[in-house]
Amino acid sequence: MDIEELETFVEVADSGGVSPAARRLGVAKSIVSRRLLRLETELGVQLLARTTRGAALTEAGTAFRHYAARVVAEIDAAKETISTDGDLRGRLRIAAPLTFGPTHLAPVLADMARRHPLLHIHASYSDRMVDLVGEGYDCAIRIGYLPDSNLIAKCVGPIRGKLVASPGYVKSHGEPESPDELSGHQALMQGTESWRFMDGDKVITVHPRGRFKADNAVAMVAAAVAGLGLAWLPDGVTDQYVASGALVPVMCRFPPPTAGIYVVRPAGQHPSAKVRILTDMLIACFDEHTQPT
Repeated sequence: MDIEELETFVEVADSGGVSPAARRLGVAKSIVSRRLLRLETELGVQLLARTTRGAALTEAGTAFRHYAARVVAEIDAAKETISTDGDLRGRLRIAAPLTFGPTHLAPVLADMARRHPLLHIHASYSDRMVDLVGEGYDCAIRIGYLPDSNLIAKCVGPIRGKLVASPGYVKSHGEPESPDELSGHQALMQGTESWRFMDGDKVITVHPRGRFKADNAVAMVAAAVAGLGLAWLPDGVTDQYVASGALVPVMCRFPPPTAGIYVVRPAGQHPSAKVRILTDMLIACFDEHTQPT
């Protein structure tokens, strides 16, 4: 079984079609099709169902993709280990948040690609919580307060934020003076999260309620500016609105604890060289900008 066939299959599965996979691999579509045909012939099963919109994984293809991605990742790691020039090669797949990623992470990834010309970097920007193992990502960048999981996380920088509202909302509904008053206010949330506030050295946790939810901080800013409720948001998202007066900080006596920017990866013995170097570059970047968002 040829490693190029496995790499091609994983690329087609992840990109959703022969054409986008061919572009990402830098080869002709006919080459991609031949590799897939050889792989399916050798396995004796159909891995992909071709459609007018691209290619979709069959049940067998879904099961096989998980193992194929692991093999490709192991081969990449082996190439790194025996590389005599010390340069990174292979593919690095990263999941990053849509709100934060293009502005703060994309320049670091571009610099990494410039430094390592043999490395293929594939970044996916979405506020969706991806399945790193199931979807074949090497790592993800996540911000905020991480829930308990079986992933390995490394903090690379701080995230500071505040509770904000529009002047119109404050005029109509008043400003909460303490966390226990939040139950009487509309909260703008990403889901069913809890909010944390500091009372000296003590952390107070509340479970806000509200009728407006969004998985993107920019959308939540728009709702806050429109006067729909209170929002806990990173400073980098709200600074311009606070400066213009469109939003005002509220309940400042109880600031949220500092959150973090994390590189998370599937559990394993050691991180790959690609993930280690990306982590070091992010630490250096955010160390220069102690208030990145």
